[in-house]
Amino acid sequence: MNWISNVVRPKIRSFLRRETPENLWIKCPETGQLVFYKDVEANQFVIPSSNYHMRVSATTRLKTMFDDGAYEDIAVPEVQIDPLKFRDERRYADRLKDARTKTGMQDAVKLGIGRLEGLMVTIAVQDFDFMGGSLGMAAGEAVIAGLEMAVRRSTPFIMFAASGGARMQEGILSLMQLPRTTVAVQMLREAGKPYNVVLTNPTTGGVTASYAMLGDVQIAEPGALIGFAGPRVIEQTIREKLPEGFQRAEYLTEHGMVDMVVHRHKLRGTIAELCRLLTKAPPRGAAPSLPVPAHA
Repeated sequence: MNWISNVVRPKIRSFLRRETPENLWIKCPETGQLVFYKDVEANQFVIPSSNYHMRVSATTRLKTMFDDGAYEDIAVPEVQIDPLKFRDERRYADRLKDARTKTGMQDAVKLGIGRLEGLMVTIAVQDFDFMGGSLGMAAGEAVIAGLEMAVRRSTPFIMFAASGGARMQEGILSLMQLPRTTVAVQMLREAGKPYNVVLTNPTTGGVTASYAMLGDVQIAEPGALIGFAGPRVIEQTIREKLPEGFQRAEYLTEHGMVDMVVHRHKLRGTIAELCRLLTKAPPRGAAPSLPVPAHA
């Protein structure tokens, strides 16, 4: 045994090696610039130099939206796992297991109820990191459970959408979530409560064809890709070059598909103001009105 090469050298290398966290730096997808992770995190995951809005986990989004990051989790009904026993390169059940381990979520949608600038609201967040935010039975049940909770607790409902579309591994059972969630949105409307949607990057496919485009007010984050089919599919179908910025939030706002594009730093204030307006709640910080004395 050569103890110099087998023992001493590895010990020296391990002593000199600097342990660097994998996420110490983030590469901006738009400019390619390397940015310090802590700076991006402190800026609500918006790249400071390019203003590029990165994806945010569902838990982070809920903590950011609610006052002091405090909210009550809403339980989601359990559904049958892998009802079609689907398999492609891997078993669908294995893909679900990996996604749950990676995100710490049971499926693509997480729910919370709490106060936003003092006003009680119900919020649903779709997490793209969970199998591309795809809409399956569990995600559909989560959206419906959130809408039902908003009706029971008499609160506005805010939906943060991010998805690649319906979950192919569940076939027709996935597609059935489109009409089911649409009916649930109508139930909220009949209860007279606001339904506001925030479209994040990307929001496509069956989600766009259902609850994501039914909001009383359609908000989008800057640069978000929003549409049904992707740009390349459309170009191949119509055999024409699409306009610059087609299907991006700013383009869709100019053409009436989205009501407003709101920077992430201003989302809380904008959504709270909309909810107060649509529920006829008093402005934040307004003094309570005194009863008018009866005339003698």
